[in-house]
Amino acid sequence: MSESMTEYPGLDVVRDGHTVVITMNNPPANTWTVESLNGLSELLVELTRDREIYTLVLTGAGEKFFCAGAELSLFAEGDAKGASVMADSFGRAFEALSEFRGLTIAAINGYAMGGGLEVALACDLRIAEQSAQMALPEATVGLLPCAGGTQNLPHLVGEGWAKRMILLGERVDADTAEKIGLVESVVENGTALTAAKAWAQKATKQSPLSIEACKRLIQTSRKSPLWHGLSKERELFVGLFGTEDQKEGVQAFLDKRSPSWKNR
Repeated sequence: MSESMTEYPGLDVVRDGHTVVITMNNPPANTWTVESLNGLSELLVELTRDREIYTLVLTGAGEKFFCAGAELSLFAEGDAKGASVMADSFGRAFEALSEFRGLTIAAINGYAMGGGLEVALACDLRIAEQSAQMALPEATVGLLPCAGGTQNLPHLVGEGWAKRMILLGERVDADTAEKIGLVESVVENGTALTAAKAWAQKATKQSPLSIEACKRLIQTSRKSPLWHGLSKERELFVGLFGTEDQKEGVQAFLDKRSPSWKNR
């Protein structure tokens, strides 16, 4: 059963079982503001505290835009102080999204530009509709991606494609995005949210504690040497023993039934 949650500026938030759907809703292009970014940060604090939330799905309102990033007019005056506030808000929000303990999925239902693509890059998985377009065009207007784009994009698509998109300002369509590893799936128009919810439902069959530990290990591999990750992998494996979910998972397998996770 779906239910609306606390209101946040520019965001529609609906809980559906163990999944929360966050819809960016700031017409006409679902752009980010300082208020909506700070709202996302506050929302993620709330969701992190709720151990019954396992998965987040992020999408955009309407049929044309996932998110077009920040309003360019905010930077027209060359105000470095205002730019610093905006950059800090982007950083806090998207880093909190990346560090959320559960699975996060971007359902890209239209144009994902600048900070709109960067929020998708902060998610664990990305599904794009056939008509979606993705770009990091900041250098075209004398700026640069400041919300993780220069760091997260090369990790997914390699340095060459990252430079094509950032240094040449190339826009990629959904099929190209899938080919280069920017998205994990391409679906028909109007179905990205449904597909993302299906993935979220699939994730509920996994232990949320196991997902949390595995996600931490996968992300550790980006910045730590292999020997550190291997050691940490064994440490977190042993740490799962003694939890209720570990005992439940093994017993459910032996009983030939579906496990009932408690996230503890």
